[in-house]
Amino acid sequence: MSSQDIPEEKHLPSEQGDAHHGGVALADDPFADPGLPAHRPRIQDIDERAAKRSERTVAMLFTLSMLATIGFIASYVTLPVDKIVFIFPIGKVSALNFALGMTLGTALFCIGAGAVHWARTLMSDVEVAAERHEIAAPPEVRAQVLSDFADGAKESAIGRRPLIRNTMLGALAMLPLSAVVILRDLGPLPEDKLRKTLWAKGKLLINDNTNEPLRPEDIIVGSLTFARPEGLEEDQHDFQTQIAKAALMIVRIKPEDIKDKQELEWSHEGIVAYSKICTHVGCPISLYEQQTHHVLCPCHQSTFDLSDGARVIFGPAGHALPQLRIGVNDEGFLEAHGDFEEPVGPAFWERG
Repeated sequence: MSSQDIPEEKHLPSEQGDAHHGGVALADDPFADPGLPAHRPRIQDIDERAAKRSERTVAMLFTLSMLATIGFIASYVTLPVDKIVFIFPIGKVSALNFALGMTLGTALFCIGAGAVHWARTLMSDVEVAAERHEIAAPPEVRAQVLSDFADGAKESAIGRRPLIRNTMLGALAMLPLSAVVILRDLGPLPEDKLRKTLWAKGKLLINDNTNEPLRPEDIIVGSLTFARPEGLEEDQHDFQTQIAKAALMIVRIKPEDIKDKQELEWSHEGIVAYSKICTHVGCPISLYEQQTHHVLCPCHQSTFDLSDGARVIFGPAGHALPQLRIGVNDEGFLEAHGDFEEPVGPAFWERG
């Protein structure tokens, strides 16, 4: 075949435009602006039924995210920690960990997939070219940016498509619940454990040194006696936890030297019982001065007056020591008439 038989190659206008721009060949100027291709409308742009299908797809993904969040919370609450299951091809795994991972991953994936599908099918996809400018834009440019933002929000169809908007807001609002539920792993809920001790009506005061119930005659003027509630033994697994709240110190003061009326009513013949736990940072109080009836915390020198409601007279402690109401039972032993009226130890939540 001769060269005359070969048909002449024709260039389409688009190809010519690709090869030349502004009269300058791209080969000569590789940094020349090639221009934007002609915009092709999507099927959702011209067919409202297709747009509705995309809207339902996005809403379905957001709804699945909400259901996965609910599944995360349900798995956390219901599945035991020690349950092991076999998952092919992973092998043996913790049922709780697997359920939490799958549900949380599904919740996050569906939010992302829904947002991507929304952007690709329903939001405006018209490309806009803008020349670069200095960082500090003039007022007219800032006004144009705000206008473009408003136009973008309008073109996103978030106002015209409440199904997408509502399901997206629902998915985003529910997802943080997963993190809130996980906070439970920080430890068991305190409930009212910080407000109560083992002391109760009728509990005997047990001497820490002799492990015997205390009688009024055992409390000598000028001495500091330490006690714990009846039934609390050193070999118990929670002994340290319980004694840290229930530790008691007992002194005998002449009734006429007691300044606080309630303190006198809650005592027995001048024998007063106060919490041993300092209200500053919880150190055990162990120093007693007979003439002044002051007790001193050795950690930070907080000083309390046991003849005046154990109020703070020096140091960083912010509250008086809680007093335990005591009396004597039919057998002549000292007993509690109830628990402390307020939480012991360092103040918390302004003492409720």
